[in-house]
Amino acid sequence: MAMVSSLLWIPNYRGIVVVPVTILRTLSAATSHRHYNRQKNKRFGCSNWDSDLNFYQKNCSRTFASDSVASIAITSNLSTPISKCHVEYNRLLPCPTENFLPRIEHLVVKEGGPVLDFITKALDLPPLYVADLIDFGAVFYALVCPKPPSTATPEEIKLFKQVTDPLVLKKRHSIKGKTLREAQKTFRITHIDEFVEAGTYLRVHVRPKRFPRCYEIDWKSRIIAVTESYVVLNKPAGTSVGGTTDNIEETCANFATRALKLTTPLKTTHQIDNCTEGCVVLAKTKDYCSVFHRKIREKKVKKLYLALAAAYVPPGLMTHYMRPFRMAPKIVSQELIPGWNLCQLEVLECRKVPWPNAWIEEENGIQDLNWPNKDFAFECKINLLTGRTHQIRAQLAACGAPLVGDSMYMPAVISELANPGLNPVRNGKYKKEFESEADRESAIEEWATKHGKEPGVSIGLQASQISWDDDEDQRHLYQAGPPWWTQ
Repeated sequence: MAMVSSLLWIPNYRGIVVVPVTILRTLSAATSHRHYNRQKNKRFGCSNWDSDLNFYQKNCSRTFASDSVASIAITSNLSTPISKCHVEYNRLLPCPTENFLPRIEHLVVKEGGPVLDFITKALDLPPLYVADLIDFGAVFYALVCPKPPSTATPEEIKLFKQVTDPLVLKKRHSIKGKTLREAQKTFRITHIDEFVEAGTYLRVHVRPKRFPRCYEIDWKSRIIAVTESYVVLNKPAGTSVGGTTDNIEETCANFATRALKLTTPLKTTHQIDNCTEGCVVLAKTKDYCSVFHRKIREKKVKKLYLALAAAYVPPGLMTHYMRPFRMAPKIVSQELIPGWNLCQLEVLECRKVPWPNAWIEEENGIQDLNWPNKDFAFECKINLLTGRTHQIRAQLAACGAPLVGDSMYMPAVISELANPGLNPVRNGKYKKEFESEADRESAIEEWATKHGKEPGVSIGLQASQISWDDDEDQRHLYQAGPPWWTQ
């Protein structure tokens, strides 16, 4: 398979909701595939869950060549040679207990045909495995290859120019009437037999992010309420409400749908972080999904959270401004910076509680981050006034009170405790002045590196209550129950 320098751009995409495959179908098909393996008397050259991490690390070198199926494979992160022997492939289930290094393949189709056949040959993957990736929502296409970044190699630039040459594009009937920008939008492949024509761009998430906790949960016991229009779920930590870019199968919406034996999939109305537990509203119909979205826009939905902070947080209104940057970690400043987004929450109360013992932390997947004082923690009741991504986590960390188990924000707070003034957007005694906006951005980027990775399972945060009024002024109010640290 051809390899070239990694392309570090991710095109925009639009998700298409599809009815997920059932677990039974996935498991039953595994039997037929094992028979297929025996008939072929071979092991495939690409396994999603190969545990040989040293081998992966060795394959970060970058070269360029043509492959055997008249396609160019632009590889992000890792590639696996065909000659490498791997453990027997058992499909995407059972789910692994941990996520392995990501692998994203960027392909340009040189000869039209069924998408399943093309990916199978181009990446030397088992056909059933590719079918599972498509069911997981891990395969995307664009009619025209997106523009590569400034770091692209001459070979990548050459390929891009070839497939986007006006004379080439003029012959493609599928893009007539579309601008180049429109033709470069990415969409999810939803069927294994979809035809992809020459020049089509494909992005294949060969190792999608997995959520093993989905298979450990008694989902029926997590249902708080069922009405004609919606379902309220007590979301477990370590799960995704509506899925990720590369996994729309292992979601709260899907597993709740199955637990309730509904014929129509539940729909996501709002999100909470994967590492957060608590109240989530799932719509039964598209109409109610729109209704609830409107209530959120009109700020008619009230959300109360319980946060387990590592330090005391004074009650009252807390205001910050969040850097408008899509990727985490989210950086916030107490001082208004032009273009940054307002973040407000109200700490209603803050009380001292015991720090969770080692057994409770292990049971709930809480990471030990070496916080200097574990005698006590502080449970805060919070009224969330604006709903920014990571808002509570980022704001409390900015106040020196990161959430217990928050492996993304607590390391930065620990670093600042050891080196006051490290935070470039800190006010007060350690406030920094910058000669230019570029200098400040550079300092913020450096500050972001002091943060850690996203937590694997849980943190000290629960969406404890959600409420709203309907159009007839009827009150809807739901509670999540005790948070993990009190059980």
